[in-house]
Amino acid sequence: MKLLTLIISIILYSGLSHAEIYKWIDADGNSHFGDKKPETYPSEDLTLEINTYTSANVIQSTFNVGSKVIMYSTRSCGYCKKARRYFRKNNIPYTDYDIERNKQAKRRHRKMGATGVPVILVGNKRLNGFNEKSFKRIYKNN
Repeated sequence: MKLLTLIISIILYSGLSHAEIYKWIDADGNSHFGDKKPETYPSEDLTLEINTYTSANVIQSTFNVGSKVIMYSTRSCGYCKKARRYFRKNNIPYTDYDIERNKQAKRRHRKMGATGVPVILVGNKRLNGFNEKSFKRIYKNN
């Protein structure tokens, strides 16, 4: 939501009469927006014209709405990838913060005293790393 608001604000103040924005979904199911068409993923063209929209409908993924599982991760981490696959396979809603791409997430990760990834939070419980048995234990008891 914040990203979409930022993109719209930039376009509105850029002085252009219109701009093309591309939307695509990566291999992990994350939505992305940008002004350049991605080479590796199919994309949807979103054309925004200045002062023509009075509101925007934003549809959020069920993986981010009201999730009680939070993961601090990186893209290259094998255990992070394993956790994402497990969450998707078992329809477990989660919010994934990439500490290499998100400065605020990196600060929160450091503030927790974390030194590696993934760090998975379920309510007030914390799991460093990922294995199914440990995750099931904290997920069930929360």
